[in-house]
Amino acid sequence: MELPTFWFILIAFLWTGYFVLEGFDFGVGALLPVLSRDEAERRQVLATIGPVWDGNEVWVITAVGAMFAAFPSWYAGLLSGFYLPLLMVLAALIVRGVGLEWRSKVRTSAERALCDAGIVTGSFLPAFMWGAIFGNLLGGTPLATITGGLFSLTIAALHGAIFVALKTDGPARARARRTALLLATAAVPSALAALPGIPASAAPLNDWATHPTPWIVSTAAMATLAAAVALIWRRREGWAFTATAITITLATTALFTVLWESPLPGLTLTEAASGPYTLTVMTWIGAAALPFVLAYQTWTYWTFRKRLAQPTVHV
Repeated sequence: MELPTFWFILIAFLWTGYFVLEGFDFGVGALLPVLSRDEAERRQVLATIGPVWDGNEVWVITAVGAMFAAFPSWYAGLLSGFYLPLLMVLAALIVRGVGLEWRSKVRTSAERALCDAGIVTGSFLPAFMWGAIFGNLLGGTPLATITGGLFSLTIAALHGAIFVALKTDGPARARARRTALLLATAAVPSALAALPGIPASAAPLNDWATHPTPWIVSTAAMATLAAAVALIWRRREGWAFTATAITITLATTALFTVLWESPLPGLTLTEAASGPYTLTVMTWIGAAALPFVLAYQTWTYWTFRKRLAQPTVHV
């Protein structure tokens, strides 16, 4: 395998990990007012992502860093072309991080409400903007931008609601399940609008007969999303969460299958790649570091795998 191909696949893997893991983070944060009714429930809901949210953000930092080193032309074109939307995402992530970190340290209800507003806004905006950015990159129209944003937002919200149903007990669990079923009425139509548009956006991939792979992957994503809805209806939260994670994985796979042909308009992957020496050095560094990162995150999720009961709050 050629080094540009290897690094493109690795970058696609990093973005996929980010969308799957940070996706439920965004969903939980955006749905905080919906999933909780009092301070005890808010703490219970936020505790589901408390041990993992900052580690999940490492995936996008690594993905963008890998793009900078392996494909500098792609990195420069993407970040300059979407400078304002990406700046909005960065600002939202900062506000969200501050809200999550400071919420347990403040004392008054007004201060906690301010932190909650930062968490909700800082989760809602990136969940929409990432889909809008990649939708615009593929389609280049306002309709493609809005369709991509609504798809990523609704899928993240559904993913997050199912995660809360999986990780909590008591009223929060029941409320998260009902919310997930309600969100499915928006997520399924948005997926039906967005997923076929991924392979249809780029020639020659829009030809089903000659390039069936992206179409098959997009269709499979719609099937696993339907399976997730059926599973949460049957109260199989673990399998439902797995199904939404697979849906996001397949959608991202379809996205990068299209970007493989041309990561930016008028730019091929070979033209965007760094030199062989740079890619070789990066490969050795990545081979040494990546297993430790994956092992650490696996250990974190395994350690905090149990359901969370509603805590007692002393105001």
